[in-house]
Amino acid sequence: MATAAPVCDFGWKAPGFTLPGTDGKLWTLHDVAGPKGTLIVFMCNHCPYVKAILDRLVRDANDLRAFGIGVAAINANDAAAYPDDSFDEMKKLALPFPYLHDETQAVARAWGAACTPDFFGLNAAGKLHYRGRLDSSGKTAAPDARRELYEAMVQIAHTGRGPDHQVAAMGCSIKWKPE
Repeated sequence: MATAAPVCDFGWKAPGFTLPGTDGKLWTLHDVAGPKGTLIVFMCNHCPYVKAILDRLVRDANDLRAFGIGVAAINANDAAAYPDDSFDEMKKLALPFPYLHDETQAVARAWGAACTPDFFGLNAAGKLHYRGRLDSSGKTAAPDARRELYEAMVQIAHTGRGPDHQVAAMGCSIKWKPE
């Protein structure tokens, strides 16, 4: 079922985390942060919305490095209910940035993650300035689609503030574990 992320809460301070990565390392928010900002993407392996944008996300993440933006992805889905999202399956997805496992879902809850993908664009001070979508094309890539996430993160790198107008990301709901 499609879920939209909430609108950006400008200035919200991102809580720290320490999570295992598919590369065998433990990663903190400080470790993934870039000198000009950080992009954290809540995503998973099985979501059709993520699969549809993954190539464009990788492109944008690679391009954002030149602007001092660090990037990491976090998978918090319940792997018992969704085996394609298990840590072992995550390791099969080769990404050019850390792919982290939030097995307890504590980080996703602390961040208020709502869907996959859910983008959190932070400035150099670790404050939220982008909570929008990757681009306007959605699940079908349009060659002329405006690169909204990329443009917002470049603006954050230059000014410390994201655009006032943002269109919420949409994707599959986070697959929460039963309580």
